[in-house]
Amino acid sequence: MAVVSKKIPAPDKVKIRTALLSVSDKTGIVELAQTLIAHGVRLLSTGGTHKAIAAEGLPVTDVSELTGFPEIMDGRVKTLHPRVHGGLLAIRDDAEHVAAMKEHGIESIDLVVINLYPFEDVRAAGGDYPTTVENIDIGGPAMIRASAKNHAYVTILTDPADYPAAMQALRSDDGQTSYAFRQTLAAKAFARTAAYDAAISNWFAEALDIEMPRHRVIGGVLKEKMRYGENPHQSAGFYVTGEKRAGVATAVLLQGKQLSYNNINDTDAAFELVSEFPTDKAPACAIIKHANPCGVATGTSLLDAYRRALSCDSVSAFGGIIALNQTLDAAAAEDIIKLFTEVIIAPDASEEAKAIVARKPNLRLLVTGGLPDPRSRGLSARTVSGGLLVQTRDNGMVEDLDLRVVTKRAPTAQELEDMKFAFTVAKHVKSNAVVYAKNGQTAGIGAGQMSRVDSVRIAALKAEDAAKAAGWDGPMTRGSAVASEAFLPFADGLLEAIAAGATAVIQPGGSMRDEEVIAAADAHGIAMVFTGMRHFRH
Repeated sequence: MAVVSKKIPAPDKVKIRTALLSVSDKTGIVELAQTLIAHGVRLLSTGGTHKAIAAEGLPVTDVSELTGFPEIMDGRVKTLHPRVHGGLLAIRDDAEHVAAMKEHGIESIDLVVINLYPFEDVRAAGGDYPTTVENIDIGGPAMIRASAKNHAYVTILTDPADYPAAMQALRSDDGQTSYAFRQTLAAKAFARTAAYDAAISNWFAEALDIEMPRHRVIGGVLKEKMRYGENPHQSAGFYVTGEKRAGVATAVLLQGKQLSYNNINDTDAAFELVSEFPTDKAPACAIIKHANPCGVATGTSLLDAYRRALSCDSVSAFGGIIALNQTLDAAAAEDIIKLFTEVIIAPDASEEAKAIVARKPNLRLLVTGGLPDPRSRGLSARTVSGGLLVQTRDNGMVEDLDLRVVTKRAPTAQELEDMKFAFTVAKHVKSNAVVYAKNGQTAGIGAGQMSRVDSVRIAALKAEDAAKAAGWDGPMTRGSAVASEAFLPFADGLLEAIAAGATAVIQPGGSMRDEEVIAAADAHGIAMVFTGMRHFRH
């Protein structure tokens, strides 16, 4: 038996006699009110909720009648009153509490139905400062926390999705709720107020440009429970933060199986990469496997971009994620479905393309309604043992950098374009990262190696494999530009890239041996550019 306080056991069943309803989201509230009334429950309510219930001809008492005090200050003060909070917090089996209730005319409130002011929606919609502040709920969280603390006696509903279960509990148990049910709802209630306060605190940090506040909380709402995590023995769930960034969290799944944990991680990586290439510039395609690109390209059409991206590493692309920066059309869809693919994600899809993809019922097709802005601010986070690492999103773009030619030979116009393309892709490759690119497509990608020179070699080997598979005369690394997402610490990596045929190099610079690397480039007539910006991705 659970203990409330003073070793008073919590009752298993509690009869619902009085309920307080105060909701921003009116979904399902009238049906819930009707069910409560059918079980003889007295209804208390406030403001718009009171009007919605009364409009259906249902008996409901305004909270101001209970408190003897009107709503004031534009509704800011209405439920912050001892007759409300005493009714929520009183321990019904404690003689002293019961005496205090009798002395002060406090009635028990057995069920509370609250959802909060839509702060998250107002923030996401870009509300101005005063409007956003006005949508910070005060009375709601106070009542939720009071009810959840006293869940031994009070049933707290914070989500319309829980109304059916509550109504069924009342119907099946003569208007009562069980302790286990109240416990579950209390846990959900505290999680809701925690996520709400997290959204508020993060908004303040953003609005006041406080990069690293003393306390940082990241909250989310469970979008779906997953079959498993990275591996079958791990449990997992997909939580969304409410950020209105176009991507996998806000996309619409038009068809296909439920996305797995790994699907979501890879799809996010793919779409963030392809969004570096604006829709109005040129069609672009990124193919991702295990969060790393195995091929990226622009083209004259989506079909052309897809084929060029695929040619970089058609073996690794098997079972991968395909991201597009424009509306999926029939021509591209017809070619894409020839390869076993886990997910296609694009801003939209034509009706013809949807019909073509539908031939593969397990293939997931996601549409996002647009591309995220790669320059926008935001946070990324990951857990470590006993902590949380939080940083701002890597929103640096090579187009915004002051590129510095450090070699005797400057790059040609085409080499410069290939440099920028390669560096953009390298930003999305796990470190150590090296990317060869030529004419708007990747030629070879080396990812995640402990030694940067190994990444250079692997990328060149990938290019040679691609050439053999396609029947080309030689690898595309010949005459290519090569990008390193961090500085080249020695000349050895550069020399390997030169041996593979690269004629231009782009890297951040900043090594103690920069002069040695520059001298090696000059000795071979190679153009080299420093960006001054690193893109580690671990």
